[in-house]
Amino acid sequence: MSKLQLSFACGLYDRMQPLYTGEVKPDGIDLNFIVIDQPRPIFDRMSGGAEFDVAEYSSSEFTQRFARGECPFVAIPVFPSIAFRLGFIAINRNSGIKGPQDLAGKRIGVPLYTMTAAIFINGMLINEFGVDLSNVRWVQSAMNTEGAHGSPTVLPLLKKISIENNTSRKTLGQLLAAGEVDATLGTSLPEEIRSNPDIVRLFPDYVERDKDLYRRKKIYPIMHLVAIKKSVYERYPFVATSLYDAFVKSKEIALQKLFNLRAVRYMTPFLMREIDDIWEVFNGDPWPYGLEPNRATLQALVKYQQDLGLIAAPVKVDDLFVPTYG
Repeated sequence: MSKLQLSFACGLYDRMQPLYTGEVKPDGIDLNFIVIDQPRPIFDRMSGGAEFDVAEYSSSEFTQRFARGECPFVAIPVFPSIAFRLGFIAINRNSGIKGPQDLAGKRIGVPLYTMTAAIFINGMLINEFGVDLSNVRWVQSAMNTEGAHGSPTVLPLLKKISIENNTSRKTLGQLLAAGEVDATLGTSLPEEIRSNPDIVRLFPDYVERDKDLYRRKKIYPIMHLVAIKKSVYERYPFVATSLYDAFVKSKEIALQKLFNLRAVRYMTPFLMREIDDIWEVFNGDPWPYGLEPNRATLQALVKYQQDLGLIAAPVKVDDLFVPTYG
């Protein structure tokens, strides 16, 4: 019997590489792995036209669409991208910002107000640091290149937020250096942080702060999940379990290679120390798949989206994912 042919768009992360090379094959599926290392185009092509059968997809965009009943996809609890985010807030020293509360009423650059990274950062600013973001003026554009951050298909917000698009020919980093915005946040830092002494992180001790948040509340920001076209899943429901099992095997292989220090595989000079952290903080698995290990993070994402005007009411995180019987 021939295998089901499915297209899969994703970045070529270490945890995905065994799927790309064919070392791991999902049962009953011939997976055409299409490497796209910038996630925004994948999201735009999925949201704009459901171009791929399976894809890495924005966790906040999926949750927002699911909550509003406008989602043509289902999801499995596999997370290609997870990232702590408190290190991704940059400020201009001359803006008068000394601590997080000083962000209130400021002009802040963000690639996209509704992007997952911004939702987690802003949600943590509100819930962990008591920051009042109600009067912030948001300026949207790409961080280090001219123009917009992709071509997103964005659902309307449910409350009024002051958002303007940057129509200058400056990047957000250049606006920050010029004092035209007071801070930036998102998935990257402005390039100016490497050359301009006035551009610094809001939290220089971000690593310890991120670890503390994880230890206290188990929040480890999930950026992306794996989405499957609903039409594919409804016709071939076995694909959820087959893909989930294959993603788990692929990640296990990547972890084994990461932990092998006889010949260091990655260009990380202090990898041994990082591996020590993986065991001390995460008990050996820094990239958990499945619902239960990520429940607190997903619940936080839902709450933050409601706080920020993306969804009207909370959704149950159990309902976000189709069953995987692995």
